[in-house]
Amino acid sequence: MDVEVRVAADAELEAVAELRWRWVRESGDGPLPERSAYAAEAAAWARAHAGSHVPIVAIAGGEVVGMAWLAIQPRVPTPLSFERRSGDLQSCYVVPERRAAGIGRRLAEAVLDEARRRGLEHVTVHASRDSIPVYERAGFRANPRSLWAEGAEPER
Repeated sequence: MDVEVRVAADAELEAVAELRWRWVRESGDGPLPERSAYAAEAAAWARAHAGSHVPIVAIAGGEVVGMAWLAIQPRVPTPLSFERRSGDLQSCYVVPERRAAGIGRRLAEAVLDEARRRGLEHVTVHASRDSIPVYERAGFRANPRSLWAEGAEPER
């Protein structure tokens, strides 16, 4: 079956949020809020943050089967450029029954394409060990200049 990968339409935001809910449920974290209530609230969040968070979807048979987000952040201006921005690929997820078909790679590629279209300087991704090959196939490379430190534990 053909899979279309593109920026999510407004009407698809609840389905995107339901994927995030499903992902957390699969991970065993919980207890979770009721799915449709979370989806409505998360879709409203996505609409309110449309300028900084771009949802990318994979659609198969009219159903959202995958997602990835491009989070855009401003960077400190330099004398050469006041309009600097970078991106971060976040929350890339494909439903289990569609995995190992290249959808995750296509989502990551779409995030990179959107970042280039918007003129972002670079895009980062925080990957699980298992997902690193997917991101490498999409064009990400290890960078010896990048470091990472733990932040505060998120509130539950």
